[in-house]
Amino acid sequence: MSSIECDQFIARPPAAVWRALTEPELLAKWWVAGDIKPVVGHRFTLDMGNWGNQVCEVLEVEEETLLRHTFAEGVLDTTITWRLVPEGSGTRLFLTHDGFEPGSEALIGMGSGWPRLVARIVVAIP
Repeated sequence: MSSIECDQFIARPPAAVWRALTEPELLAKWWVAGDIKPVVGHRFTLDMGNWGNQVCEVLEVEEETLLRHTFAEGVLDTTITWRLVPEGSGTRLFLTHDGFEPGSEALIGMGSGWPRLVARIVVAIP
């Protein structure tokens, strides 16, 4: 299996970045619409446009520090982990999206897309 990793500094405190990851209206501003909640066991869908609604489930939550959930159950069967680390007056955001088949089209496509998406999070933070 293979993974995608991103590391992005965001000049906002962890609480603000956390909101952009866990509040549906903010998530939709920088990524996609979805009914996410930071509650272990919460099942939700993400509207991936041409790729359809993707089923996910929250696996792990550490408030303002860690969010881990499945992604595209039954399709890709991957896992996304967000880790937030305070850095100065901002936040270092780490993304790990793992569980891809090595060399797969999804790994290649999402590998080039995630860095651009992660950099957009700031547009959703008031």
